[in-house]
Amino acid sequence: MTRNRRVLFAAGVLFVLLFVAVGARAAEESGAAVTERATEIFKWINFAIVAGLIVWVFGKLLPPVFRKKAEAISSAIRIATNAKAAADAQLREAETRLANLEKEVAELRAYAEKEGAAEMERLRAATETDVQKIAAAAKAEIEAAERAARLELKALAANLAVDGAESLLAKQLTLKAQESLISNFVKSLEGRPN
Repeated sequence: MTRNRRVLFAAGVLFVLLFVAVGARAAEESGAAVTERATEIFKWINFAIVAGLIVWVFGKLLPPVFRKKAEAISSAIRIATNAKAAADAQLREAETRLANLEKEVAELRAYAEKEGAAEMERLRAATETDVQKIAAAAKAEIEAAERAARLELKALAANLAVDGAESLLAKQLTLKAQESLISNFVKSLEGRPN
């Protein structure tokens, strides 16, 4: 038996009991008081019928509406609970990150200082290597320039010596001296065997 049938059956039984009670009461009393009493009982019966109809209509129509509303509210509560759980998880994650932020900043600073010191050392070593290379290149260039200057100086000295000797010879070697040299040369050749 469904709920609606049970409610209808209970309302019918109640109606019959009220009707029997009114009839019994009417039989006991007689006269004008009975009419007045019967009017009051009929008012109560009328009220019971109207109340029963109202209860039946609301019992038939309102439960699905209430179920839908309850399901919607339950769904909204579930969604809100899930959203609150997600928000709490995000809050915990943000708080954890915030708590670890100082540690991460300190680690980043230490790493940056370490990298800066290492980079400074690399630059210092590279600069020192470059200085040594430049010094070696400058020394080689100076030595090459010195050799070139010495060779040039020797060539200049040789040219000056040749020029000096030539001018000295030109002064000392006159026509008469030339003839004497040639005749001495020829004489030295004559005394030699071929």
